[in-house]
Amino acid sequence: MDIQKHIHDGLISLRVTPNSCRTELIEEEGKLKLYLKAVPEDNKANLELIKFFKKELGVKVKIQCGDHSRDKLLQVLSS
Repeated sequence: MDIQKHIHDGLISLRVTPNSCRTELIEEEGKLKLYLKAVPEDNKANLELIKFFKKELGVKVKIQCGDHSRDKLLQVLSS
């Protein structure tokens, strides 16, 4: 997936679905949706999200907004 087209002013907006049967990033109706295996407890889903972007997409990110929400705004630190 070309993540670059979803980066605007160094930010990525996406919706997260934790506790899924798979970890997968998809584009749905022009928006990013990330399914995570991790549960939304003890920051596990957020940590898996950060790890996924670094390992699978080669993009280092931090959560700018939405720590406790399914809708997240990520700041791109490097690519």
